[in-house]
Amino acid sequence: MLKLYDKTFQSRLLLGTARYPSPLIMEEAIRSSRAEIVTVSLRREMAGHQQGSQFFEMIRALGVQILPNTAGCHSAREAILTAEMARDVFKTNWIKLEVICNHDTLAPDVFGLVEAAKSLCANGFEVFPYTTDDLGVAEQLMRAGCKVLMPWAAPIGSARGPVNPSALKSMRGYFPEIVLIVDAGLGRPSHAMQVMEWGYDAVLLNTAVAGAGDPVAMASAFAAATDAGHKAYEAGMLEPRDMAVPSTPIIGQAVFS
Repeated sequence: MLKLYDKTFQSRLLLGTARYPSPLIMEEAIRSSRAEIVTVSLRREMAGHQQGSQFFEMIRALGVQILPNTAGCHSAREAILTAEMARDVFKTNWIKLEVICNHDTLAPDVFGLVEAAKSLCANGFEVFPYTTDDLGVAEQLMRAGCKVLMPWAAPIGSARGPVNPSALKSMRGYFPEIVLIVDAGLGRPSHAMQVMEWGYDAVLLNTAVAGAGDPVAMASAFAAATDAGHKAYEAGMLEPRDMAVPSTPIIGQAVFS
């Protein structure tokens, strides 16, 4: 079971709702993924006015947990205001906190992120911060009150997979008790399986599914890979060895001369 703040879930795959070819395909992909949590950008959908309202109702009808996000915010103040609006719209204290510092990389502004996290946590929000793989920033976010961290694997939408495996492994080892969800940059099911094998608690995807040739089939593939990676980690995988180890025992075998 995946426990996030005071809620528990079976699925360890979270799915975004942007950039699908159509609302119907998005709905089918969410069902195919078996995701129980979906992220929604309040700023993007509110810009659609009536369409935005219809979109929100469609998501609610799926019976999933909505995780509003502050995508598109470039300052702590902007993110805080968006989070407060999202709480009013969706009646939830959950917020995926994004504060972006660079238009090209969409990298997190770690200073604004920590500032916003402190304010939101103090105001009763349950914050899911989109952050880097830096341990110092992680500690600051935890001190701010975050009980979940969402480090990136690579820039948003890049599909490059983990570009700094050592940092992600170090974060998992350094914070064994905190929930860690890899967010951004996973492009293939094998990427999701890889980070789950390292002991991450869940993954969050959007572009890798929405931008696929068949988003519904790709959502199912990611669901299977995420589940397989988690089961492998729980089972206890063999570590790589420098020497060969025979799978057939030698002791006790007959010797022919």
